Amino acid sequence: MELDKILQYLRSKFPFLPETAIILGSGLGSFSEHIKIEREILYSEIPGFPQSTVKGHRGSLTLGAIGQKPILTFNGRFHYYEGYSMDQVALPARIAGLLGCKNLIASNAAGGVNPDFEIGDIMLISDHINLFPNNPLIGANNDEWGTRFPDMSQVYSKEMISLAESIGSEHGTKLQKGVYAGLTGPCLETPAEYKYIRTIGADAVGMSTVPEVIAAHHMGVKCFGLSIITDLGVEGKIVETTHEDVVRRANEAAEKLNPLVKELISRI
Repeated sequence: MELDKILQYLRSKFPFLPETAIILGSGLGSFSEHIKIEREILYSEIPGFPQSTVKGHRGSLTLGAIGQKPILTFNGRFHYYEGYSMDQVALPARIAGLLGCKNLIASNAAGGVNPDFEIGDIMLISDHINLFPNNPLIGANNDEWGTRFPDMSQVYSKEMISLAESIGSEHGTKLQKGVYAGLTGPCLETPAEYKYIRTIGADAVGMSTVPEVIAAHHMGVKCFGLSIITDLGVEGKIVETTHEDVVRRANEAAEKLNPLVKELISRI
């Protein structure tokens, strides 16, 4: 099994094991600058590991620490629209759980459909809507990882959300909170789709995060999610958007996001 080979390789390279894993989305690779790096491994060096093909995703795995907290950072994720299976998309979360991580932080760039949101806002994910045509738990269940039918009534850690809100308040950082809808992509949504996504109860929409969080939650890992609002799907505010726009706006907002995540990790 490729997963066994990957784990064996990583354990042979790591001088210690992490407590928290972070999956960085488009334009958010600068967070690595805040880590005391012990070891960085390119995805291409890991036997059987998928490769990130999206601009803004470095494609490396970093083991390091923030203060005294050992962390594992995935600098780039895998998307369903890249042609990867759902098992491959969820691989970082599975690796984190099997390496003993207790917490998973997933960040992404997203389109805001809540009319109160603005470009550059940071949204704490309180819940999600899975609009992918697949699920990482489909297939034979591994009882050593988790139950066949995991409860999903509280996927995102209330404790970490509350802590992030406190940190944001202390530093005067404006934070939104809401529901994230996950779709396949790669095309951005039409105005009618944005309206539909808002109607069914979402505040932001993107092409990631949901599969990884489902897999991590299945394994009993505490999950926390953040979205940077890089474009708006609100009637009257919808404009033509490119991936370069998304990456640029995520990079700009990362100046607010990175200190928040750094302090959150130091306190959990």
